[in-house]
Amino acid sequence: MKVTLKVFRFNAETDYLPHYDTIEMEIDEKDVVLDVLNRIKWEHDGSFSYRRSCRHGICGSCAVKVNGRSTLACKERMVDMIELFGSELTIEPVSKKRVIKDMIVDKSDFWQKYAAVKPWLEAEIDEHPKQENLIPPKEAEKLEEADYCIQCGCCYYACPVIEVNEEYLGPAAFEKAYRFTADVRDHAKKERLEIVDKLGQGVWDCVKCFECAEACPKEISPISKITKLHNQIFEEGVAKSNVATRHAVGFKKSIEKHGILDEGHLVAYSEGFAVFKHIPEALAMFKKGKIVMPWNMPKSKNLDEIKKLVKISSTVKF
Repeated sequence: MKVTLKVFRFNAETDYLPHYDTIEMEIDEKDVVLDVLNRIKWEHDGSFSYRRSCRHGICGSCAVKVNGRSTLACKERMVDMIELFGSELTIEPVSKKRVIKDMIVDKSDFWQKYAAVKPWLEAEIDEHPKQENLIPPKEAEKLEEADYCIQCGCCYYACPVIEVNEEYLGPAAFEKAYRFTADVRDHAKKERLEIVDKLGQGVWDCVKCFECAEACPKEISPISKITKLHNQIFEEGVAKSNVATRHAVGFKKSIEKHGILDEGHLVAYSEGFAVFKHIPEALAMFKKGKIVMPWNMPKSKNLDEIKKLVKISSTVKF
C-alpha cells in the first residue's frame, strides 16, 4: 500500500520557519504510525527527531498528530489512518508552538500544571504495614479508570482553552486531580478541590467542547472527570459565589423552571450587577430571538417530567 506523507520539520535552534518534507513509501498492513516514523529516520533523514519508548501504549512518549488527529504513534495502525483520511497523510507534533525539533515538543508547562494538583496519594500510613492499603472494589469503580492516564498530553494540546489561557491547568491535570479526590484513602480532597475551583486556572473555565475526550487515546474522557469535580466542589462546600458557580446554579434553576434554557435570565443571574456591561450583546440577542422578556418565556410541554428528571439526577445541593 502506497502513501504520501507530509512531515512537519522544524529545529528551534537553527530554523526561522517550519517546513514540510514530502515522502512516499510503501507500507505493510501491520505497520503502525511509529513504524513510519522509524523508517523516515532510518531510510530518508537521520536528523528527523521524535520521542518513543515503550511501544505498548503505556508511556505516552510518542504522541503525534495525523491529519490533525491526536494519536499515539505506537498504537495507531496505518491502514486505519488511510481508511479514515486517504493515502495522503500529514504528520505533525501535538503542539506546533512548543516544538523543540520536529515531533519533539517542550512539555514543561504540561508537567508544571500536572504537578500543581499534587498527583499523589496524601495519607497517613504505617511505615511498617502488616497488610496492603487497598481500596474496596466498589470505591475503585468511582475512579472511572482515571488511573489509566499515561500523561501523553494529547488532551492537553487538543484543548482550545490552553491556547488562549496560560493559567488554565488543563484536562490532564483535572483528570489526575479527580483520580485522587475520588479515592477514599486520600486526605487532601478539599485542598485539591480548592486548587481546581479557582477562576482562570480551574474547571470552571472548561468550555465543554469535548475535544479532550476525542483526543484521549486511552478513552478515559477527561471531560467526564471535570463534571465530577464540579459536583465535588459543591459537595465539599468548597464552592464560592462567583460568576462560574452562579452560572451552574442558574442553569439548573432555568431548566427546572421552564424545561428549557432562559439565556437572558442565566446571564443576569450569573453576572449580578455586572450584567449591565452586556447590554449591547443582550440587545443583539433580543433582535435574533435568543432571549425574550420574562413574561413571554415559553415552557416545555414536558415540564413535569423534566422536573422529575432534574430532581432524580441532582446529586448535590447548591
